[in-house]
Amino acid sequence: MAISTVVVERLIQAPPGRVWETMTDLAAWESVLSGVERVEVLSPGGFGVGTRWRETRRMFGKEATEEMWVTACEPAERYMVEAESHGTRYISELRLLTAGPETTTVRMSFTAVPPGGVKGLLAKAAGALGARAVRQAITRDLDDVARAVEHGTA
Repeated sequence: MAISTVVVERLIQAPPGRVWETMTDLAAWESVLSGVERVEVLSPGGFGVGTRWRETRRMFGKEATEEMWVTACEPAERYMVEAESHGTRYISELRLLTAGPETTTVRMSFTAVPPGGVKGLLAKAAGALGARAVRQAITRDLDDVARAVEHGTA
């Protein structure tokens, strides 16, 4: 079983608390994240373990909607989100690291755990293309968050 992980870091000129608020405000994602077309929150209450939502993005020219849920949450420090699609399990982790009094390093990792058998072989063959697309999407998301937080649009 080939596990593929992509890690992207971005320095944001804002304290972790402000970055956290933007990165966990699911209702605002459609206006903050240019790669997100729709978000449908499925669970009541604030952002934390158990929060579920459907997120629609355009990938490879097609709309893709995935249901995601928070599996770990340490406010203003880190959260983990999981999803499953076509037998592959996806795990995303966001970490906020203080880089200075008003500066945060955001580290986002995305891991894909493919199924075994023929599906796993196909997933492995598409891995490099998928990893490049994931890296671009994460980079764009973090750039969007930085723009929103640093320029006060979030």
